[in-house]
This record gives sequence, structure tokens and C-alpha cells, in this order.
Amino acid sequence: MPDSPPDDGVMIGQLTRTHGLKGEILAEGWNDVERYQALPLVWLRNQSGAWVRGGEPLQVESIRPHKGGLLVAFAGLPFVEDVEPLQGCEMVIRKSDRPPLNEGEFYMADLVGCEVFDRSTGRKLGTVTGWQEFGGPELLEVLAEGAKPGEPGASFSIPFARSICVEINPAERRLGVDLPDGLLELNKTVPKVPGDVR
Repeated sequence: MPDSPPDDGVMIGQLTRTHGLKGEILAEGWNDVERYQALPLVWLRNQSGAWVRGGEPLQVESIRPHKGGLLVAFAGLPFVEDVEPLQGCEMVIRKSDRPPLNEGEFYMADLVGCEVFDRSTGRKLGTVTGWQEFGGPELLEVLAEGAKPGEPGASFSIPFARSICVEINPAERRLGVDLPDGLLELNKTVPKVPGDVR
């Protein structure tokens, strides 16, 4: 079925809370509004990972900026009562429907699975498993080479900054980094904050 939930779906934002009485709901985690004004169908996934509304997609009717996030209205859901059950859901689109990026930009989801290499030594440091966002540069979460998920010290974070992540090649699943002195040691002493890993 063409409108069934996509197997290659990527999350483009999360619905947080309703706004007003006209069926608008706040979304976080998106890029600039211009890229998403012509969004195709959107599927919603709850916090348990299940598709909501029976896997039926929604059409975005309007998007507008609001206090650092976006206000979204969906076609066929005109009232606040219609969108209240959607609070906390993730918005998912087909990977192929993502808006094009400018040269030198990357989707964070495309970096997951990339192998991370120290450019100065050629040593493989680990594999990107996800990322976190705290308002500054995103932090790539990396599972250290030879480590098992969940064991102490198994992962570390790398700021996704041009001065550090110098060679970025999602097509070849490779990320070459120039790490500042002491970054790996610092990761071992800083408690991990639970993040949004996709």
C-alpha cells in the first residue's frame, strides 16, 4: 500500500503540546520552516514506537514559526480536541521525501552507522549510534570500538562541529575526526544524559 507507514521512515520532529483552539500543535526538532512547507504525507508514532491512527498518514495543512519551534495544523483535524491525543508523538516521513539540503549540510540520521576514525592515527574509534541536541552543536553518540552497548564507558560523545568532524562521508559510512586533546578522557568522567537516539 503506497500510504502505509514507511519502512525507511525518518523522524523529522516531535509534537509536544496543543496551542489555542484551532487544532494547532507545537513541534520541536525541525529545520527551518521553508523546507517543510511542502511536506508530503506524515505518519505519527507514539512513544512506545507504535503507529497511531491505525498507521493512516496525515497531510500537513500549515506550518508557522512560534517561539523557537513550529506550529503545525493537519488537514481534517480542525479542533484542539482532534490533536490532543497526538501530543508526544513523533512525526515520520519517507526518507526519500526529505527536503534537499544545501551543500555541506547533512541529515543526522544519515550519520548513524558511520565508522569514526581518528585522522591523525587512522585508528577506528567506534561507530555512530545516535545524537543529542542541547541547543548548540549536536553531539554524536559513538559506541567505542570493541565495546558492547550498555557496558560502562562503552560510548562517548563528539561535538558535530566542522573543526572536529572534518571528513564526513555518509555514502561510504565514514567519519574522519580531529579530536581536541583530552576529549575522550573527559567523556569518561562526565555522567551521560539520556538522549534521543534514532
